[in-house]
Amino acid sequence: MRASSTSFHFLESTSLCRAPVDISRSQLSIPRKLFFCRANFGVSYKAIIINADSGIDGSFSSRVRVVPATLVAAEKEEAKAVLNLFLKKQGLSNAVAARTINKSDIFIDHLVSRLHSVHKSRYLVGRELTTLEIRDALVPYLESLREEHGSILVDLLENFPNPPGKEKPIGHVSPSHLTPESKKQRAVSRVSETGPAGQLPPHILYLIDLGMDLEQIKGITRKFPAFAYYSLERKIKPVVEFLLDLGIPKSDLPTVLTKRPQLCGISLSENLIPTMTFLENLGVDKRQWAKVIYRFPALLTYSRQKVEVTVDFLSEMGLSAESIGKILTRYPNIVSYNVDDKLRPTAEYFRSLGVDIAILLHRCPQTFGLSIEANLKPVTEFFLERGYSIEDIGTMISRYGALYTFSLAENVRPKWEFFLTMDYPKQELVKFPQYFGYSLEARIKPRYALVKEAGVKLLLNQVLSLSYHNFDKALKTKMKKMHSYRASSDTNSCQDLQPGIE
Repeated sequence: MRASSTSFHFLESTSLCRAPVDISRSQLSIPRKLFFCRANFGVSYKAIIINADSGIDGSFSSRVRVVPATLVAAEKEEAKAVLNLFLKKQGLSNAVAARTINKSDIFIDHLVSRLHSVHKSRYLVGRELTTLEIRDALVPYLESLREEHGSILVDLLENFPNPPGKEKPIGHVSPSHLTPESKKQRAVSRVSETGPAGQLPPHILYLIDLGMDLEQIKGITRKFPAFAYYSLERKIKPVVEFLLDLGIPKSDLPTVLTKRPQLCGISLSENLIPTMTFLENLGVDKRQWAKVIYRFPALLTYSRQKVEVTVDFLSEMGLSAESIGKILTRYPNIVSYNVDDKLRPTAEYFRSLGVDIAILLHRCPQTFGLSIEANLKPVTEFFLERGYSIEDIGTMISRYGALYTFSLAENVRPKWEFFLTMDYPKQELVKFPQYFGYSLEARIKPRYALVKEAGVKLLLNQVLSLSYHNFDKALKTKMKKMHSYRASSDTNSCQDLQPGIE
């Protein structure tokens, strides 16, 4: 059977499928192509990969490797995840991207065939591909298709292998009629099915022993179906033990794996450890890896190119290498923000308010994850409507970067209304915008009540930022000075009222 340059075929009952799986070299008069076939070995369906190399005499030497169908299924799920992200980067909505993938089963199989072709040597020695290897193999190919086909890319994917507009050949049927929801259900069934002894699969029992429950594992699988097919000994267990060695408490592992199950698909020696070394060279504190990974485990699954783009932007904004390292350690999530769509427009917005971008990034990088329209502009308008100038607002955000991270309705507005009852001028908030970071009920109201009761005046900074001990000390000192002043005033008044001596 011959495979075309743009597709491949599924073989059901050919002599090739019945070939002994321990063949090391044989003479096969077939082109150098990749085939999938389904053969019943008495246990489950397997996929056979044939690597045929042309000999000098025109014959072909081949090596055959049996790959579990579960591994092929996992690779298909990862290929779909790569394609989904790629389509969304081209401007497609989540719904349109999902619908396109649902109609592109043959193209997905084609992507998997490319994986096996690019990494054939890996399969011949029995090594599985990592998530990063799958992405690095497929993204350049998808980019080349986009450049070649442009606006008809979606049509190409859905009609593959036929050019858009042409009818599909009769009898050429998609190998899978399952909807995305059905595929998720199949993956969920896999993690919850019990064996002959009534036990769950070994990798599920292992995860439960880590502190995860079955419903939590099902939730992960619904979001990332490939997780159901990860090998316990080759993927999940090595990564978990590595994370434990880094100092991540066992109790935190369920959270880490829920946030980023893709971690279990990454090779320790070829991807994970080199990525960590790369990030350490950028300034990430290696002593803080446990905290960094807990905060944002996805950091270790990003490509170096993605990280470097973010680092280049931070450097462009005026941050030193040391500051960049601190930002990546304290707030690794910033790597997930798109530079052109998110970081740069946000920087331009704050620059229009007169804010020093480098200082704001260093003090509060999470501000750059906020929506300009939904979060930033409403807060700016709020203060403008209350008589503050753009310069005032710029000073406030420069002094307290977290100001814009607070809810307008639940934080800023009620605290502003209480501030109006306090004996302070509006400019006091420009001097001390940190006011909005304190609890209204637990700090602001009780402290101000004590100041009013004492009958003294303290700066807003003194009222809120001092520890309770130092606040009490400052209050008593102020009261003592006030009493001394009053006593001195009373004495002077009495002397003025005494009759003159003749």
